[in-house]
Amino acid sequence: MRLSDVVHTFGQDLIARHGERVHKLAIDAAFTCPNRDGSKGRGGCTFCNNVSFSPHGRRPAPVAEQLEAGRAVLARRTGARKFLAYFQAYTNTYADVATLRALYDQALATPGVIGLSVGTRPDCVPPAVLELLAGYRDRGYEVWLELGLQSSFDATLARVNRGHGFAEYRQAVRAARRLGLPVCTHLILGLPGEERWHYRVTLERVLAEGVDGLKLHPLHVVKGTRLANEWRRGRYRPLEREAYIREVADLVERTPPEIVFHRLTGTAGESVLLAPDWCREKWRVLNGITAELFRRGSRQGHDYRSLVHA
Repeated sequence: MRLSDVVHTFGQDLIARHGERVHKLAIDAAFTCPNRDGSKGRGGCTFCNNVSFSPHGRRPAPVAEQLEAGRAVLARRTGARKFLAYFQAYTNTYADVATLRALYDQALATPGVIGLSVGTRPDCVPPAVLELLAGYRDRGYEVWLELGLQSSFDATLARVNRGHGFAEYRQAVRAARRLGLPVCTHLILGLPGEERWHYRVTLERVLAEGVDGLKLHPLHVVKGTRLANEWRRGRYRPLEREAYIREVADLVERTPPEIVFHRLTGTAGESVLLAPDWCREKWRVLNGITAELFRRGSRQGHDYRSLVHA
C-alpha cells in the first residue's frame, strides 16, 4: 500500500489538478523574522537554529539563480517541467509590498514556475500582502499561504518564545480565506509540555477556522538552539519514532478527506541534528505511518468527527 492510498497527499493533489508532477523549489530570499530582529523579540523560537540560519552569515544567491539551479537539477533527474517557487527560510512576507512583489515576480518569471508557496508567520500577513498574493491567484497561478502555527495553545507558544498567539493565527486565516487564498498550516508534534490531547485540540481548532492543507513535523533538537541546551540538561525528551507514527495516524484519521497533507514528517540536516535520531529516516517514518493506517484498516477522514473538544 502507498501513502497516497490512505492520505490525500500534496503531490497527488497537484498531479490531479495539473496533469503531471509539480515539484517545489525551496528558496532562501534572505528574510529575517520579527522574533529575531527586536521588533517582537530576540533569539527566535527556542528550536530555531540561530547559527546555521543567521541572516548575517547567509549570502544566498538571487532568487532567479536559486530557482534556475534547482529547476535544472530536477529536470535532469526526474524530467519535471512544472514547479512551485517555495519561499521557505524565515518569514517570507516580512517586507514592504514593493519588495515582496519584486521577489515573487522574479520567481514567477522562471521557466516552468507555475506558482508560489509562501511560508510565513500569522502575525506577518497584513491586508496588503494578502491582496498581493490573492492577485497572483486571480491571474491563474497556484498560490499557497503557509502559516507556521505549531500549536494552538498560547502557553506552549510562549514557552518556545514564538512571539504570537492563536488569536493572530485566527485573524490571518479568516482574512486569507475571505480573499480565496488557500492556507496550509504547519503544526509541530512534541513541543515541550504538550501531550496527545494538545495535538488533537490544536487540530480541532485549526479545522474549525478552516484550512486547505496541513504540514505535520516532529520537533527536532538542533545545534545552536536553546532547546538543545534543555535537551542536554535532561529537561526535554523528544518523541520516540513509534509514538510519532501513532500520533500522526490519529490526526490523519481525524482530518476530513478533502484537506491536503503537504507533509507528514520532517528532517533536519545531518550537520546540525542532535535528536531524535529517527528524524534522519524520512521514508522509514512515512512507511511507518502508511503501515499503521493499514494495520488499523483506516485512512484519512475515518474518524474526523471524534475530535476532542477544547
